[in-house]
Amino acid sequence: MSLFSWLPTGPSEADVRSEVWKLGVRHLGEPLDGALAELKAGDLSAERAQLLHACVRQMKKSRPT
Repeated sequence: MSLFSWLPTGPSEADVRSEVWKLGVRHLGEPLDGALAELKAGDLSAERAQLLHACVRQMKKSRPT
């Protein structure tokens, strides 16, 4: 058994892509703003917050500069 095998792995890339799409639908084509607003609103489970943080990281990483 690996030392890290018991650690949660976080959301998969597919989970993040799916959530970004859903955020875009819920927030009128602005998934990054939507994710940030949902994080700011609080009252999230740890898993939901982790997924939203992963979405924010992905969108910031792929955003044109």
